[in-house]
Amino acid sequence: MNKSTLSGGTAHKIPNDLSQELRDTDVAKQWEDITSLARNDFICWVEDAKQDKTRVSRIRRTCEELADGERRPCCWSGCIHRDDKEPSPSQKFINKLG
Repeated sequence: MNKSTLSGGTAHKIPNDLSQELRDTDVAKQWEDITSLARNDFICWVEDAKQDKTRVSRIRRTCEELADGERRPCCWSGCIHRDDKEPSPSQKFINKLG
């Protein structure tokens, strides 16, 4: 991948640790091939981790899922930080729990 900086999402910039792991595991091309909304969901999922070990696990899973051809994070209701649409009822419910 010749690009010095990987693309972020619609509401989130890509964090350094995720960017580095995407490069180290050779899935940067897959990352660039998904939509900005999909990248946003992966980034939000990683950023939402409350513990470092969970964050590390989610970064690893992001790379594994991209390598397996997945285009969205599994088990994630979607980013609640987007300002281009109203959060869905399930997102509002999950946000109340957090």
